[in-house]
Amino acid sequence: MLKKARKERLIWLDIMITLLTLELMSYFYYGIRSVVLAGVCVITAVIAEIVSLRMMKRRFTADDLTCTSDAMILALMFPAVMDYKIAVIAVLFAIIAAKNVFGGRLNMIFSPAAAAYIFVLTSWGHQLLQYTEPHVKTGIFEKPTGLVNSASHTFNMTGNVDHTDFELLLGNFSGPCGSVSILLLVVAAVVLIFRRSISAGAFIGTVFGTGFFACVTPMISSRADSFKYSLVMNMVLFSAIYIVSDIRIAPKRNYYAFFYGLFIGVISYVLVLTMAKENAIVIVSVLFTPIALGFKNLEKRIEKAASEHTSEKDNEASESVTAGKEMTEGE
Repeated sequence: MLKKARKERLIWLDIMITLLTLELMSYFYYGIRSVVLAGVCVITAVIAEIVSLRMMKRRFTADDLTCTSDAMILALMFPAVMDYKIAVIAVLFAIIAAKNVFGGRLNMIFSPAAAAYIFVLTSWGHQLLQYTEPHVKTGIFEKPTGLVNSASHTFNMTGNVDHTDFELLLGNFSGPCGSVSILLLVVAAVVLIFRRSISAGAFIGTVFGTGFFACVTPMISSRADSFKYSLVMNMVLFSAIYIVSDIRIAPKRNYYAFFYGLFIGVISYVLVLTMAKENAIVIVSVLFTPIALGFKNLEKRIEKAASEHTSEKDNEASESVTAGKEMTEGE
């Protein structure tokens, strides 16, 4: 049990380090406002976690600090100029309703950040999907002006991307403050997979599903550009790493996790292709909760059957040894 707890803390630390790196890039593009937004989300998450655990008569421990990574993920999915009140409400929903009501840290069925994002999308969708341009820095309490649609919205509606590959790699285009730094996201994915802090199967399945369908049914004339932009836009890489591949939710076995990610990648791409749904992968990841639960139940049955089979073999071996000893003694 102690070993499992230590592993969980190391995974949380790995996730937080990569998220903080993305937050640094967000600060570079959008200034102190994005850092304050992340701080508000993290502080709110800790308070909400402590209060909700006490209401359930449970003690707050170091392991419950994982709520801070969920808050950081949510903050990085927001515009840098998101209203603080909305951010606080979103985090409260994520920690209390989407996480602890369903059993808490040890019984998570979907990403709290993804569920909260959908909640904000349905309630304050206009504010959620309006962004400042990179390098336009807004004061901590300053009212944002000159807001624009994201590059993902423009791509979904027109098929055009008015940015160079270099700008796309560095995240120099309008969108959620932490999910557009493609180069950093690729590095984070490699590190987290190598460290086994995310599900490799789920990540590969999501990328493969999105990329394959982008080539088979391209959104634009060039299949190569369709493949590239479909992975870069709509928070696909960010969501593939921090939501779909969350090992608290994804199936344990990479074989099942691959198909889980594959289904999410394919369906989200179809929603973007047919309905121009911005950031559809976040919505699909929550809707596909039953599939993740189904795969997990299947894994449990397989493990139970394997355990019973091993037990039977051990019993047979034990009986054979006992019978051999009795024969030897009889002789």
